[in-house]
Amino acid sequence: MPERSITPLIVVALLLGTIFALRSLNPPSVAPVPVPSAPVLTPDKVPLVTGDEPIAEIFTKAGCSVCHTVPGIPGADGRVGPPLIIRVTGPVRLADPAYQGHAKTVHDYVIESVLDPGLFVVPGYPAGTMPTWYGAKLSALAMEKIASYLERQGGNAAQ
Repeated sequence: MPERSITPLIVVALLLGTIFALRSLNPPSVAPVPVPSAPVLTPDKVPLVTGDEPIAEIFTKAGCSVCHTVPGIPGADGRVGPPLIIRVTGPVRLADPAYQGHAKTVHDYVIESVLDPGLFVVPGYPAGTMPTWYGAKLSALAMEKIASYLERQGGNAAQ
């Protein structure tokens, strides 16, 4: 008689053990804790800049001031990209042996840098940071105004 009462207990214990083992193999799904990240600049967040805007508004609407310091543009004190003192830095970059672009003038270098930012990455700054779609968000007039403005900007920086 004692064997008959122990057998069901052993079977129940084995079933419970099996169920517990199977549950531990497939733990219940837990929602991941969101990790805050830096905001991502996407084309839909940058309005089309026509070039009809005043120069400060062109830089602001285009988002240049978020990453770059731009002389004469209020609030343009970004540190992600190099300062845009292109009158000083442009000729140095064009003469850099690492420069593989096609621009011959500082003006053209500015336009080329926006349209194809990976062509030359300023030493000391991370590659792949400048969005490649910027050229699609700036009209030709806006690009000309930006290049004309920047080729006149100088300062005391080695970059």
